[in-house]
Amino acid sequence: MLSLVVITGLLAFACGKPCDTEGANSELLLSLNKNLLRSLETQEGLPNPSVHLALRLSTHHNLAKESEHLNRLKSSLHNDIQSSLSNSQPVVGIMALYTMALKSSCHDLNTVTFTVSETSETLLTHLKNQMEQEKEHIAISHRPLTNYYQYSLGILALCVSGIRVNNHVSNKLIKAVEHEHLTHGDSESVDTYAMAGMALQCVKNTGSHVHNAAELDTALAKIKQKLLASQRTDGHIGNEFSTGLAVQALIAMGSPVAECAASLEAIRTGARSNTYHNPMAISQVLPALHQKSYLTVKSKACLNEDDTLVLEPVDPVTVLPSETKVTVTVEVVMSSGAAVVYSVDVPKGSSLLEALELLKGESVGFTFDKESSLWGPFLSMVNGEQARQSDRRYWHLSSDGTALTQGVSDYKIEAAQKITIKNTSY
Repeated sequence: MLSLVVITGLLAFACGKPCDTEGANSELLLSLNKNLLRSLETQEGLPNPSVHLALRLSTHHNLAKESEHLNRLKSSLHNDIQSSLSNSQPVVGIMALYTMALKSSCHDLNTVTFTVSETSETLLTHLKNQMEQEKEHIAISHRPLTNYYQYSLGILALCVSGIRVNNHVSNKLIKAVEHEHLTHGDSESVDTYAMAGMALQCVKNTGSHVHNAAELDTALAKIKQKLLASQRTDGHIGNEFSTGLAVQALIAMGSPVAECAASLEAIRTGARSNTYHNPMAISQVLPALHQKSYLTVKSKACLNEDDTLVLEPVDPVTVLPSETKVTVTVEVVMSSGAAVVYSVDVPKGSSLLEALELLKGESVGFTFDKESSLWGPFLSMVNGEQARQSDRRYWHLSSDGTALTQGVSDYKIEAAQKITIKNTSY
């Protein structure tokens, strides 16, 4: 928040200067950059376009490794999107990230095609078609096929790729901001407001949204107000894992240094304590620490790039299970409201996923299936009941009544606690 008492000259300086405190933290930036690059060597499943995007927006590069990852995106991820399109599945979010990842490497987007029903069309044409489907679904059901986070990503990807976004498409997002529909469950979604802010700022910057420019400006002002109102006393906006995108959005919207300095310092503090060990988390905070946002992709030139990022050999570290056991109570709440409670003793420091695997192995009737995502595995089925995105449901995880901000493979069990797994609508 802006201080009420500031020296006049300093205030004038700060108000005209975007968030900028990079210089004194170059070692931390370099460390995060290397951690993200190293994650490519241990990446499981599909290559992550968000990771590629963050590497390309960084100051230092390992161009050979980035090129290798680009090729993986163009093969493995491309084929996965092709499969989803062939099965008529909505893919606007991952397609938008794929588009921006390619654009960040200055790849010619007109050479990237998908074939559906024997008709081959470019990536950008398919992305526009996906957005039209999402827009039509909003008109009928008052919500996108996917969610407003992915909808915002789609607008942003088209915009940074130089494609004029249909006014009807952007208007749906403006109206969603106006009516405060950017929620996840019962709570406002900081991540979604941040992505919407970047998307609408990009639209504003193109100058193409002139017939209702006032509504666009009002939506951007509301997004900025929502983000700043979500700032905690420790500087994080929303939580530790939404702050990176929130700061990116504030940077994109031209916030002065006073509005994001505390949040940048909160990210640095989190990074020094290894809060951001998940590659997806690093990929969202790293551009913010570079004082960049995804809008930077639009002007990326890929000329005379630094190529000095080298990974030092790392000795493998074997972590032995703790001999200390802690008791975890697991409550499963089905969509009907019926609940069942289990108990399992796990080594202190186990991940929640490891704890659930141990419980499953005790043959007490607890079962679960998981699926992969850019953030890592998530629960898709528990005790035979699914929570599917197509039904707008998910398994909500909490510990002693507090919602978890990390996934099942990242959250660590450090003490006895009650984990609640609840089939929840959104």
